[in-house]
Amino acid sequence: MLNLFKSPRFSDPQLGMLERSRGLWRGSTALYPSVIVSLALAGTRTEPDRAALRAAIDLIAQFPSLRTLIEKALFEHYEPYAQALAAGELEVTGEPLPKLSGPSEVWPHVSPVFLSVTPVSGVLTTELGIAAAWDEEHTLGARFQAGKFVELCGSVLSP
Repeated sequence: MLNLFKSPRFSDPQLGMLERSRGLWRGSTALYPSVIVSLALAGTRTEPDRAALRAAIDLIAQFPSLRTLIEKALFEHYEPYAQALAAGELEVTGEPLPKLSGPSEVWPHVSPVFLSVTPVSGVLTTELGIAAAWDEEHTLGARFQAGKFVELCGSVLSP
């Protein structure tokens, strides 16, 4: 009887099998060959939103060219932590803060954890959730709208 209200699974040739749970279509996908992230897409009870599917596929395809924008934003987020540590204003309680001298050095110290495509303030927004070694308390969110980088949000919730 409970299956009467359950949405059917949805299979996408590029994103794989998706199941509806907690109001979103969920699965996992390879952001790049060795990095699998959870995936959450907006949609109706019967299928994911076509624009959300396209936005997720586009971000994955464009990720190599977006890395420079993302790493620049991540490095800008890192710099105040490094400055506070150097000034003795930040106490390191876990792993030592990595010493980065430029944006391209962020990648060994961050981990993409999720990709979501949902409306934010009424606009379909693609968000790449990223865990950073220097900010253990927050998941960062690289946000894109209409394929363009909008911002790095300092604290996002996994969908």
